[in-house]
Amino acid sequence: MESYPPVEAHGFIGDLQTAALISKDGVLDWFCAPRFDSPSIFAALLDRRGGGHFRIAPDGTEYVSKQLYLPGTPILITRFLSVDGVGELIDFMPLAGTEPTGRHRVIRMLKVVRGTMRFRVECRPRFNYGRDEHVLERRPEGHLFRAPGMTMSLSPVQPGDRQVREEKLDLDGNAVHALITLSVGDTGGLVLETEPEGEPRVFRPAEIELEFDRTREFWRQWLDRSRYTGRWREMVERSAITLKLMTYAPTGALIAAPTAGLPELIGGERNWDYRYTWLRDASFSVHALLYLGYTEEAAHYLEWVGDRIREATEGHVPLQLLYRVDGSPHVGEEILPHFEGYRGSYPVRIGNHAASQLQLDVYGEALEALFLADAAGLGVSRDVWRDIARLMNWLCRNWDTPDDGIWETRGGRRRFTYSRLMSWVALDRALRVAAHEGKPADLLRWTTARDAIYEQVMDRGYNRHRHAFVQHYDTEVLDASLLSMPSFGFIAASDPMWQSTMRAIQDELVSDSLVYRYDPAASPDGLPGAEGTFTMCSFWYVEALAQVGRVDEARLVFEKLFTYSTSLGLFSEEIAPTGEQIGNFPQAFSHLSLISTAIRLDGLLNNPRSAAPPPGRR
Repeated sequence: MESYPPVEAHGFIGDLQTAALISKDGVLDWFCAPRFDSPSIFAALLDRRGGGHFRIAPDGTEYVSKQLYLPGTPILITRFLSVDGVGELIDFMPLAGTEPTGRHRVIRMLKVVRGTMRFRVECRPRFNYGRDEHVLERRPEGHLFRAPGMTMSLSPVQPGDRQVREEKLDLDGNAVHALITLSVGDTGGLVLETEPEGEPRVFRPAEIELEFDRTREFWRQWLDRSRYTGRWREMVERSAITLKLMTYAPTGALIAAPTAGLPELIGGERNWDYRYTWLRDASFSVHALLYLGYTEEAAHYLEWVGDRIREATEGHVPLQLLYRVDGSPHVGEEILPHFEGYRGSYPVRIGNHAASQLQLDVYGEALEALFLADAAGLGVSRDVWRDIARLMNWLCRNWDTPDDGIWETRGGRRRFTYSRLMSWVALDRALRVAAHEGKPADLLRWTTARDAIYEQVMDRGYNRHRHAFVQHYDTEVLDASLLSMPSFGFIAASDPMWQSTMRAIQDELVSDSLVYRYDPAASPDGLPGAEGTFTMCSFWYVEALAQVGRVDEARLVFEKLFTYSTSLGLFSEEIAPTGEQIGNFPQAFSHLSLISTAIRLDGLLNNPRSAAPPPGRR
């Protein structure tokens, strides 16, 4: 690969256990197996030469490429338009099932819809983040790549009545190269399979089209279950599909993003691994899933959350903020010294040391999720409630402990205002569930702690000089996480203290429709450099505008945010000053916030007098 394609010039496909990114030039440059958090097989996104890639693109002619999704699905179509003809590369992954498996297939189907086109193929894997050597074996009907702990096959797709002309096929020791010519009516392509059940074989177009039909119907039937009929339906549905793609089917866990090491600043070192499940996502995902009508998915994720709560209470340890998709708490962090990083953004990190941080806000997010489930009629079992009660008792003792905060900074522990806000949410929601369900609870202790948090945040979290709630008690720095205060019912949007906070955030952290999390220069976070605006906070800003009655302005800002999405409707973690998508991609938080904001804003536009929080919120 000669250069790095922009992050936004990628489509995203998956099988509900792992995923792949494919650029507009037909390059599969990110794929890990057998799980989202497994070592990479293709990682040219992070290292052009040593990461590995799988390219299918027109050969010997200039072309223009465009990407689109088959409507209502994550089936990716890359169209190549040239003087020789028009070709389509159709990429998808058949569903892997609900049991963990090492067998995953990426089907790359080629069709020519006009003229005759020749395609160049290069499949060059680099197993285990490029650290493991592999052996390439040619078989009668395909190829096998063998590496320590992993076998992968590459099989052709050819018509039954004649062979697609394969003008060149050679091996260079560890890669397969081919030139394939197709004319109108031909269907060709390749099937990549990890841990195949047998030898590589020739696939007939009818077999591949059957898999295509099955995959398409699964996704369309799944999307038909959505009950959202409001404005921005196309963006909401694409976000819902994207979130579903980032869900590990065997456990219901939602990863933060399918990628690792993509920088928050090009050339910088804020390069994290997001292929894990954050408890923080719980409140956002459960609210979105329940409102859209996906009760089964919400219940599955809540079961996963409940298991993490049980493990914490049984082990007498704090809740960990992130876990592997199977629930394992063991998430180390290491640097890949041999990877140059996306566009020179070094170091490339895998694993995430943030797992060892103390972040008290996750208690609020976990309890908000359980509260929303209870409000939706899912209920809370006796065993889960017993663990929640123990968790709340722990929080009563520890809510005033300095922690590392929502943004996972590495600049030392503080008394972060958002952490206290969410500790208040945790106790408040536990009290509400106890009252609603008649559950046993130490009501006096929980109420006393909740009220003490409220008084402390109002007294110390609000800076009289800045006329605003601030990041932590020992600073005047603003923090966009506090945009969520009215949504959680901590303060009324009409309160003068909140109105002045909104004005301060707008003056200092808002750039047109985009919002920075905080100012790293004013609040050192232990890392050099700056970052882009944070997409989730930008959506929070829209909701905050609507809550203070600026609904028309909120709608305009919301519409402006859509202009920053990719052509496929995807959002990364952040947006650079140039409008470029930066950070890991696509980002669950961004799409969760898009859905929640669309729901909230659509309701207000339909009923301008309504100022109530979204369903389930108080």
